[in-house]
Amino acid sequence: MSNKSTWLIRAIAGTAVLALGVTLTACSTASGAASNRPENVIHVAVYGDAGNTVEEAMVKKFNATSDVKVILDRIPGANYQQKLQTIISTASAPDIFFNWGGGSIQPFVKADLLLPLTGMIKDDPKLESSFLPSVFNAAAIDGVPYGIPMRGTQPVILFNNKQVLTDAGIESPKTWDDLLASVKILKDKGITPIALGGADQWPTLMWYEYMFDRVAGPDLLTKAIGGDSSAWDSKDSRAALTKLKELIDAGAFGSNFDSVSFVDGGSPALLRTGKAAFELMGSWEYSTQQSADKDWTAANLGYATFPTVTGGKGDAADLVGNTNNYYSVIKATRYPDTARDFLKLMYSDEFVQAQLAIGNLTTTTSTEKFLDQAADPTYAAFQFTMVQDAPAFQLSWDQAYPQSASADMHTAVAQFFSGKLDVDGFIAAMQAL
Repeated sequence: MSNKSTWLIRAIAGTAVLALGVTLTACSTASGAASNRPENVIHVAVYGDAGNTVEEAMVKKFNATSDVKVILDRIPGANYQQKLQTIISTASAPDIFFNWGGGSIQPFVKADLLLPLTGMIKDDPKLESSFLPSVFNAAAIDGVPYGIPMRGTQPVILFNNKQVLTDAGIESPKTWDDLLASVKILKDKGITPIALGGADQWPTLMWYEYMFDRVAGPDLLTKAIGGDSSAWDSKDSRAALTKLKELIDAGAFGSNFDSVSFVDGGSPALLRTGKAAFELMGSWEYSTQQSADKDWTAANLGYATFPTVTGGKGDAADLVGNTNNYYSVIKATRYPDTARDFLKLMYSDEFVQAQLAIGNLTTTTSTEKFLDQAADPTYAAFQFTMVQDAPAFQLSWDQAYPQSASADMHTAVAQFFSGKLDVDGFIAAMQAL
């Protein structure tokens, strides 16, 4: 697993510029109201999606032996960040909450709302030593740990419906030209080539992330988020946008993608029912499809790396996506020992096996030995090799930029795909972030 540190350092470097862009009150607000909470209860807030089955299982296991019970608060994914920002400094703040580590929690640390985990780790060193160091350190601020990895690494993968591809006589594309050729064949057969949850906007962003990496390499984004907005007006940037426009104009995403949502299951259903052939999505697509139809997922969900671009600067093995998710603890919690004991489950064998069972690749030091126990060992091994071999792992743009920039970024992303912005308009919008 030694190769992992290369891409993780690349990915984590981007987190230094993350920020939620919210105004937070001092922790005394939440602290002073903590006594209003029911006794012998802590709340854990999680991003609501198909992956919650594991969180629910861990809560059930913990509550079976703990006097202080955990209540799991599932917040719909589409509203998670907004809801968290609203409650984080109030009496309604959760004791433990899901986040993306790094800069996504930096404003909370600055506002003195989070509990440093140094004391917990002193009590139980496994809270640190059981995780890959580079992943664990992604939730450290100024060298102080504030988060424990709680899901899995999440590369973005090009998924496909194997039956649709077989019927059309095509394979998952290895090159950009292959993809364009497949689009034409699928369109001629009356099939939407690529399912896209355009209504959510962030799935659309994944196409930009990979296209820019394949054409320009990972350094363009590093320059842009570091303050060099001229990177967006570079030759490589324009070339990436031109290729994206070529794909859009070829009808790859159909005509109604702006009204289709991933969050409500719309785009995954298009892939699953054979109305579309491909979907570019994070590795959680597997658990999403498995939750909807386990048998179909086992038989027909295919997956592959993103196509290469001839003459591009990006490595064919480069990835985009998220390094992991984390649990952080509110400083005002009245039961820090309970929080610590709950977090211990995140490195347990049972946790690793449960995450692998829904297609998530955990980042514990014990993960590799359980790969053959995954719901789909082949898929688990595919992800593991993919992540291990990646020379660069580009952080999702809407996490690499301050949260305050997300709305404008998503609007620009959507408007370029729908034709409301041309290349110059998109570049100007990104330079204005």
